[in-house]
Amino acid sequence: MFHHFKTSIADIPLPKKFTYPFCYTPHPLCVRAAEEVQHYLEEQKEWQEELEQGKMFGVLVVQTADGEVGYLAAFSGILAGKNHHPYFVPPVYDLLQPQGFFRIEEENISAINRHIKRLEETQEYASLLSELEQAHRQAQDVLDAAKLQLKEAKKKREARRKEPGFTAEEEVSLIRESQFQKAEYKRLERSWKEKTDTLQVAVDTYEQQIQQLRTERKKRSAALQIQLFQQFKMLNNRKEVETLDKIFSRTVHKIPPAGAGECAAPKLLQQAYLHNWKPVAMAEFWWGASPKNEIRHHGYYYPACKGKCEPILQHMLQGLDVEENPLKQPTSENNGKLDVIYEDEYIAVINKPAGMLSVPGKDGKESVYSLARKLYPEANGPMIVHRLDMATSGLLIIAKNKKAHQHLQTQFKNHSIRKKYIALLDGIIRQDQGTIELPLRPDPLDRPRQVVDMKHGKTAITHYQVLERTERYTRVAFYPHTGRTHQLRVHAAHPQGLHCPIIGDELYGKKNTRLYLHAESIEFVHPANGQVIRITKEVGFPIRINKE
Repeated sequence: MFHHFKTSIADIPLPKKFTYPFCYTPHPLCVRAAEEVQHYLEEQKEWQEELEQGKMFGVLVVQTADGEVGYLAAFSGILAGKNHHPYFVPPVYDLLQPQGFFRIEEENISAINRHIKRLEETQEYASLLSELEQAHRQAQDVLDAAKLQLKEAKKKREARRKEPGFTAEEEVSLIRESQFQKAEYKRLERSWKEKTDTLQVAVDTYEQQIQQLRTERKKRSAALQIQLFQQFKMLNNRKEVETLDKIFSRTVHKIPPAGAGECAAPKLLQQAYLHNWKPVAMAEFWWGASPKNEIRHHGYYYPACKGKCEPILQHMLQGLDVEENPLKQPTSENNGKLDVIYEDEYIAVINKPAGMLSVPGKDGKESVYSLARKLYPEANGPMIVHRLDMATSGLLIIAKNKKAHQHLQTQFKNHSIRKKYIALLDGIIRQDQGTIELPLRPDPLDRPRQVVDMKHGKTAITHYQVLERTERYTRVAFYPHTGRTHQLRVHAAHPQGLHCPIIGDELYGKKNTRLYLHAESIEFVHPANGQVIRITKEVGFPIRINKE
């Protein structure tokens, strides 16, 4: 489990602080450890088919009490149907142990599922459902026909009453006829109701059994989850222990998501604490093909996930000297001023630098909005008409009054505003131009990451045109038809899109000096005079690109 580096690391100094796991550049020691793990994976021929499907792995550089530096390796979830492999750290809790409560209760729940399936698929139940449906249709047809006869008879009686010589005796006869026909209809209605009710009782007998089993299954599943999460006793550097259910009780959702505690990062830290090894640096990388919905590239490093790991790691990192969140550090070079490209009494268009928020975030960092409020103190209304990702640079429209804001917002909703982005992609795009249509939705377990979801995602359409190719990179122009969060970044990186992430995209690709995405031009109708305004601010990509 504890691995010595196969090559000398004497020339690589230890980091002063432990890795901030949600945004980081892998430390050279982690890179060296990951390369050794990747070499090991390449040698495991019996795993190749599974590994080709893609899996997250992690490495943790540790230091023993004697000062010896080595590393631990882990995989997320299970590998080859098992939790235990000698090369990797064991799970925090092995839910796959044959005689463990989880497997036993899992089999009980599976037995309930099989019972439900047998009831749902029994021939008698299917026949009853069919008979009940047919009886309802027949009843409806017969009763509809009877109602029509009643109406026709009523019309004839009304016509007879208008004929000359109509007598009181005839009126009595017609009343009796009406009463008899209505009574016959009621008898017919009762007859069909009795028939359908009898069938419904038989169907309900089956469905009550099925519902009781479903209720029992739900109750057992919930109890099993609670019992399981209580087995995950997570340590931190202070030797404090908290179970997963307690850790997640402090979150918005209160309940741990499925798979919590089984990712690589918690496994690694748990073993370090159990063996009294000092965590030095950590990194996680993807190995294999990308999943259909998420974007993962073979060999790329990724931050720990937010939904499953963030609450756990917030506890497990207690007592460690951890790096500051780099996203909280000022990264834009604006000197507290906005770069105004166009301005009149109604609107302003500014060139947002990479690293600046469009609107204020939770940490109160400087944003376009906060600076615009200072620059235009007389302005009213929301001011910010649309947004750019913090890492994206380029043109942003500011409205100085509510009417201008509403006018511009309507143009955005109608997709009449034309935008052009310039991006530098990590890879070669062979097709000169095209359209990408991949619907997007947020990943609830890893915000702000977006995923492709053909069923539940919102429509996202991007046109692109290749501007230049080098041996390694492609410069493209993006023309988004819709404005979904991270739309261009996902459409560039996803295997069903261009399959070439934007350089510097640390969510969907690799971290670099910056995200090489710039909103170069915007065309819109002026909210006051109706003139078409087109504003351009070119960017000098490439600027500085780290080549690994």
